[in-house]
Amino acid sequence: MPPKQLVRALLGVEAASFFLAAAVHAGALVDGYAHYEARIAETVIGAVLLVGLVTTWVRQRSTFTAATAVQAFALLGTLVGLWTMFVGVGPRTVPDVVYHVVIVLVLLAGIGVAWRARGAESTQATPR
Repeated sequence: MPPKQLVRALLGVEAASFFLAAAVHAGALVDGYAHYEARIAETVIGAVLLVGLVTTWVRQRSTFTAATAVQAFALLGTLVGLWTMFVGVGPRTVPDVVYHVVIVLVLLAGIGVAWRARGAESTQATPR
């Protein structure tokens, strides 16, 4: 899969997963997991990732920079979520912990893909 398509696919999956997590924390999909602050944070992160995805089409020359930036934002937000779980402020269910660990790994992989593709694209000769 070409790097731009891979980055776009990752951004789409990541955004969808955050919106799904927000729906769970809104109590819309599963009873017993409602948490207002987690829902807000996941909605914001999902929206930022979605804006990044749209940016990859609108400003194609900035695809990898935008993807790196929005995934870094999502990673920071997710790490804050993990921290709140460990200090007892946020929800601490097994599904929450598993989701956070998995999405951290996916975001790190996405940042790596975008960063490497960004570097490879900038080293290619461009006609003047």
